[in-house]
Amino acid sequence: MTIFIQSLNYNLRDLIVDVPNLPSFRDENGESIPKPRNTYNDNAKAKHIIICAINSSEFNRVSSCVSAKEMWDRLEVTYEGTNQVKEAKISMLVHDYEMFTMNENEDIKSMFTRFMNIINALQSLDKTYTNSEMVRKILRKFKKFLANKKKFGEKPNKKFHQKGESSKIEEIICFECNKSGHYKSD
Repeated sequence: MTIFIQSLNYNLRDLIVDVPNLPSFRDENGESIPKPRNTYNDNAKAKHIIICAINSSEFNRVSSCVSAKEMWDRLEVTYEGTNQVKEAKISMLVHDYEMFTMNENEDIKSMFTRFMNIINALQSLDKTYTNSEMVRKILRKFKKFLANKKKFGEKPNKKFHQKGESSKIEEIICFECNKSGHYKSD
């Protein structure tokens, strides 16, 4: 929603996020005096933008708010939570990031998608990692995964069959001479 508001008027975003009350000014005695109604235009625009960007259930949450700032704060707590909730989410996602591994029978694409979901969630909560940290993390986990897999050039393990299955073991055939029992390794 921030991007939507900034695209319409960058100053309105500042009004929504930074100004807690209706427009006012201080007189020579230091008392706060409300500005005339004709100067409320920016707050009204900001409120209109927020209302246009939300659905009816969200509207019910913010319809009683007086200022755009109050609307914004209520929506922010609703969707992002309090600072304690944010810290808990960050903690959980950092744990997921640190414990990230490639699952058995998982292809690289789905592993990377899972990893990026964690990274994107962390970025939305203002916790970022550098590209080099992320690349190192992926490569370390992928390297460990490959170490557990059969390496190229090793003889395959004997295959054990269960009852009812064919007991014939598939023979290895050399690509160059087409004879069985061996293969050419580099």
